[in-house]
Amino acid sequence: MSDHGGHSIDDGSRPSDDGEQLAAGDSPWQRLERRVAYENPWLTVWHDEVIRPDGAPGIYGVVHFANRAIGVLAIDERDRVLLVGQHRYPLDAYSWEIPEGGGGPNESEIDAARRELAEETGYRAATWRELGRAALSNSVTDELAVFFVATDLEGGAASPEGTEELQARWVAFDEALAMTLDGRISDALTMLAVQREALDRRR
Repeated sequence: MSDHGGHSIDDGSRPSDDGEQLAAGDSPWQRLERRVAYENPWLTVWHDEVIRPDGAPGIYGVVHFANRAIGVLAIDERDRVLLVGQHRYPLDAYSWEIPEGGGGPNESEIDAARRELAEETGYRAATWRELGRAALSNSVTDELAVFFVATDLEGGAASPEGTEELQARWVAFDEALAMTLDGRISDALTMLAVQREALDRRR
């Protein structure tokens, strides 16, 4: 692994035949110093001076998020998925996604999911099921995501934040799945939720 989190192959390494992993706390990295390179209310960028697994000195940049990523796969009685569209500033591109946002450290994950669904779409759900959890980009950030399925929906008025200019659309579940496969949906959390639900349905 490069100093900034990229991947490379170590000629002397071989995968374990039995799949054994390092125990928690047995990190091959040694942190010598950490400083804040940038900070705002939502994220902190840490600059770490480290000793790499190969024993050489190096640096590592870590993006720490104050909130967890929360996603809601809302499905109605016609097996349609509720998507929201918005322009994503970092990519300068339009994106269709499930309702998603941040869950604060003092907010339960399910409460954050209920809030995000209502804020972005106006819908509320009577039935909730956790679909899964994921580390969204574990080479550069510690951001963790939790995503849910919401059903038994009731409509209402949306109240998006000032940073959100959203439009909503319903698509058949099979179409949403196809969108994650052909590139029309590229948002990682949406892909995870839709494809995980599709796998669960095959069990």
